[in-house]
Amino acid sequence: MMNTQQQQNTQQTMPNMQPTDTKHGGHEVMDVHEVLSCTIATLDQYLLYKQHVKDPELTDILNRQHQFILDQYNVLVECFKSGMKPSHSTSVYNMTQNNDVVYGLTPGQPMKPKMNASETGDKCISGYMMGLMKSDASALTMASLEVTNPVVRRVMADSVPNFIEMAYELFLYQNKHQYYQVPQFSEQDMQTLVNSFSTSTGSPTLQ
Repeated sequence: MMNTQQQQNTQQTMPNMQPTDTKHGGHEVMDVHEVLSCTIATLDQYLLYKQHVKDPELTDILNRQHQFILDQYNVLVECFKSGMKPSHSTSVYNMTQNNDVVYGLTPGQPMKPKMNASETGDKCISGYMMGLMKSDASALTMASLEVTNPVVRRVMADSVPNFIEMAYELFLYQNKHQYYQVPQFSEQDMQTLVNSFSTSTGSPTLQ
């Protein structure tokens, strides 16, 4: 009789219990909470930047990245709350910039802090945007290493390359406009550094 009563109680409580595969570890919950909060901050800041951008090309980058990040945010929230596969998978961000990088330094005015918000322009805003992408990529990478739920971990890990791509797109934009200049070593120093490593051959002997 006792066994039957226990079985009935179990059957009554089971539908209200959270399935095992939707549970999260404590560390995971805090890390994902931080990632989502940072993503909201990024989206909000993109909205603030939009009203100050003057270059149509940068406006296009900002709009496309904002829309993509918003979708990534929704996917992560969905699978974080359910612990299950989201309604659609994470997509791949495709930038419109080519991969041409301008090397070399051109002398310019020394940089210094702005004294008035009106002094900020496309150079500053594109730099702020790239800083946000680098920060979000780092946060996603660190947090995904602590995630126990396999679906949430995969969504976060798959998001990292997209934020890297968005940061690279912003770098290319800045580089094209000489906002982000890329110095180079001399050819001799470059070859010395490049050739300072070689591939490993054979099999290691373990004792």
